[in-house]
Amino acid sequence: MAADHQIPTGRTADNIVGFARALRAAGIPVGPGAVIDAMNAVQLVDIGNRADVFTTLEAIFVKRHEHALIFAQAFDLFFRAADEWKQMLDSVPLPDQPRKKPQAGSRRVQEAFSQTQMTETPRAQAEELRLSVSDKEILQKKDFAQMTAAEIAEVTRAIANMKLPQAELRTRRYRPDARGLKLDMRRTLRGSLRTGGDIIDIRKLGRIEKPAPIVALLDISGSMSEYTRLFLHFLHAITDARKRVSVFLFGTRLTNVTRALRARDPDEALASCSSAVEDWAGGTRIATSLHTFNKLWGRRVLGQGAIVLLISDGLEREADTRLAFEMDRLHRSCRRLIWLNPLLRYGGFEPKAQGIKMMLPHVDEFRPVHNLKSIEGLIEALSAMPQLHHRSLTRSAA
Repeated sequence: MAADHQIPTGRTADNIVGFARALRAAGIPVGPGAVIDAMNAVQLVDIGNRADVFTTLEAIFVKRHEHALIFAQAFDLFFRAADEWKQMLDSVPLPDQPRKKPQAGSRRVQEAFSQTQMTETPRAQAEELRLSVSDKEILQKKDFAQMTAAEIAEVTRAIANMKLPQAELRTRRYRPDARGLKLDMRRTLRGSLRTGGDIIDIRKLGRIEKPAPIVALLDISGSMSEYTRLFLHFLHAITDARKRVSVFLFGTRLTNVTRALRARDPDEALASCSSAVEDWAGGTRIATSLHTFNKLWGRRVLGQGAIVLLISDGLEREADTRLAFEMDRLHRSCRRLIWLNPLLRYGGFEPKAQGIKMMLPHVDEFRPVHNLKSIEGLIEALSAMPQLHHRSLTRSAA
């Protein structure tokens, strides 16, 4: 079979085509070219070796880090684990595990396989995305990690249309302003020369107001990847209106993706961010990443009253006094530090983890970031006038 390079037919070809349709229904873009490549590739591996087939199809169908988990779940659901695992399942029952928390994207995969028809009908999909008012209200409070592919597409469009009002920050510089409160002595005396020294027109100066810079530090560990991906859509949306947005991703290391996120197309921007990161959905080293940011980037991007958004669950494996020191240093370097934590979606959340205990005293606001309602609440907070001298810890729940 390895010597025959013709596109396979029969059950093998049907399985690959059906699997590709299932991946598309689950939210992974798979084109016809990738399907043909997969058909040719399976001829070069041992079709009876499950691991070889998994690795081969993953290399062809998975182009982004965030799709690896969805692919693994889809592969396990699509093929049997027994001797005849290669045969396509006629029906896939949903796993009955009410006590365990579903993995990110698991519901999306299960719904894709529960569809009776996997044929692609763009018009039908467009109709499904036209949600009713009640559906939109439910979508506002639904957790990002438990959304279907259609719901994530709807949320992505809603985030792309979000506008962040320009919360102006008063700087120390002045410019000519007829309503200003400060006398512009130089321009006033220069104007008096035209009237022989008589001061007729008094010129004034007013404060220059600029949007406060926003610096986002996003955790891309395995538990945060789904929330980070959708929050990147929000950052891309506000970057068009506020050019002073700096974005950093961190897992085991820190990566600056500010330039990559400035691409006009959101999909292209997120693809550039994914390709620039080597540790997506890996471990978490918050203290090390914050140390790198404070040392290399703090003075570059935290000037002029920057507002820092820290998106992380705070589950640091190596929580020690170094984490508290770096958080305190970051807090002192910015105007306001807002910590966005998806764990706040639980009503009975308590900061019991050691990392969270060390980080919490050094933030100004503690907010959730797990659904559309929480992002809208963040927009309201960012749109308010920054407080110049008052710092207070505020915990908000959405």
